Amino acid sequence: MSSSRSMQDQDWDVLGEYGDDLRPDARARRTEQAPPFWLAPFSRHYFREIGYVLTALPVAIAGFTVAITLFCLGLGTFVTVLGLPVLAALTTACRGFGRLERARVRGMLGLDVQGPKPVRRVRPGSWGAITARLADASGWKAALYQVVMFPWAIFSFALTLVFLLLGWLMALYPVYHWVFPTYTPWRGYRLFDYRDGHHVQHVYYIEGTWQIAGFSLLGVLVVFLTARLVRGLTNVNRAAAQGLLGR
Repeated sequence: MSSSRSMQDQDWDVLGEYGDDLRPDARARRTEQAPPFWLAPFSRHYFREIGYVLTALPVAIAGFTVAITLFCLGLGTFVTVLGLPVLAALTTACRGFGRLERARVRGMLGLDVQGPKPVRRVRPGSWGAITARLADASGWKAALYQVVMFPWAIFSFALTLVFLLLGWLMALYPVYHWVFPTYTPWRGYRLFDYRDGHHVQHVYYIEGTWQIAGFSLLGVLVVFLTARLVRGLTNVNRAAAQGLLGR
């Protein structure tokens, strides 16, 4: 067997695959430049970031469920021989989720993160494959990513959806203002309605021309600020992917 073939075998994964990424440059790199502030809400880059945040929740639910289930099952059966293969399956599955997440980060967040090095098997046979997976630091880091980023995915999804809807509903208020006096008992959008300690009722409607214009301009500001908010939220995902899913 040639020396080149021997070197190739050293990089062979225990499941019969090469590593996730064998590019010589192991540093993460940005594949596109973020748009300026005044163009961000209307750019493809921004809509891809929105798509990433909104689709991250179902992906995070799946990854968290698999990671926690296999980890608890592996610990519960650790005293038997079954626990080790289950924990090995945990690192294998989380590596797969990590590969999926790097692809999402690359395609939707514009950050190319090189995958971890392939798993090195020291012993032959099935037991060698299991022990190699148990000693796979990248697999455990990927499992940690699934657990840590689950609450962040919930927070990012809720915050993004609220500000996204709020900004556009406020900005487009002049378009649908007529609906309130036509089909509801309200004269316009009602901001508040309460009675104070003296039983005096306080009601505030957005119905005047200047009120509608100001409300809409405030919505436009929220739209632009939402782009910055989403950028900040996804920067956390970029940093986590680079730190826990990269080489």
